[in-house]
Amino acid sequence: MDTTKEDARLTLHDAARLLPAASAHDAEVELARAIEHGQLRANVKRWATEQWEGRQLPGNINRLETWIERSDFDAWLATR
Repeated sequence: MDTTKEDARLTLHDAARLLPAASAHDAEVELARAIEHGQLRANVKRWATEQWEGRQLPGNINRLETWIERSDFDAWLATR
């Protein structure tokens, strides 16, 4: 199977949609906490407090501009 570069990474929001959770926000919070605790590698972009959009995540992580490599997500998911 040929994987494109876009398929090889996910936004935090897209990764959250792959998790079973009570809500999308709950899944996003779980991922943000894993990133903040060094359990999940990600290319993180943070909001400045005055820029915040929607419900806040730990560490002011921007859910739409934080990228997680699919292989890192899959490895984290296997240890979850």
